[in-house]
Amino acid sequence: MSARAISSLVVPGRGQSVWLVTLSSAAMAFLAVFALALSVTSARLAATWSDALAQTATVRISAPPEEMDSQTALVLDVLRTTPGIAEARVMVPEEQAALLEAWLGPDLPLDALPLPRLIELTETAEGPDRQGLRLRLAAEAPAAVYDDHTRWRRPLVQAATRLQSFALVSLVLIGAVTAAMIALAASAALSSNGQVIRVLRLVGARDRFIALAFVRRISRRALYGSAAGTAVAMLALLALPQAGSAVPVLAGLGFQGWTWALPLTIPPLTAILAWAASMATAFRVLRGVT
Repeated sequence: MSARAISSLVVPGRGQSVWLVTLSSAAMAFLAVFALALSVTSARLAATWSDALAQTATVRISAPPEEMDSQTALVLDVLRTTPGIAEARVMVPEEQAALLEAWLGPDLPLDALPLPRLIELTETAEGPDRQGLRLRLAAEAPAAVYDDHTRWRRPLVQAATRLQSFALVSLVLIGAVTAAMIALAASAALSSNGQVIRVLRLVGARDRFIALAFVRRISRRALYGSAAGTAVAMLALLALPQAGSAVPVLAGLGFQGWTWALPLTIPPLTAILAWAASMATAFRVLRGVT
């Protein structure tokens, strides 16, 4: 008797165990794709935020109106003679208004507010001696405050990194639940076919042969179910708003470039997980069938 024929006998073609393996694999694969997308997106955000702020800084000048121009000239002179500063430029009022618009709204009369003057810095790869620069500014331009964006960059990167960790933990939990569901289905299918197993043993079939035939069919169902769930999840991700779209909610969540190949690893990994879980369950159940 072939392994395929034994699989048809031991694993029913219909029933709760069949749907349990297929549907649980599809549902867990669907969730795994979104958890993987969240992990990839978080890593991308962390890198983007870190790179965007890594070599930039700002000098804020808060001085009386009559001293603003002289303080600005002093600060620019200090910055242009400081090693590690590639460029320094004064931000125009329109740029400052654009920065504040997200917080204060577009209709706020910014001309009536005593806004500080901002100087945007671009640092070299080595960067300046930040402590020395702060001391020099304090001595020559007391109204100037140097901000290297560290207090902004670190929380953003930490938040993205933690979000990535949560996504990875979710993937582990999804894998554990998938293994548990497949093991439950395997146990139910084998336990309900004890009489068939006894007959197979009488005709000379070994437990390993029976288990392999059974596990092969369970793994195939897990592969098909996870492939379907992965396909649906990838289509759902394609339907989400893309980065830069007019709909900011969930914009940018998903894969880019070569990372679209990552979800394709979920079906074979699910099949391997199903193989291991059902194999262990099969031998445990077969030991109890006498």
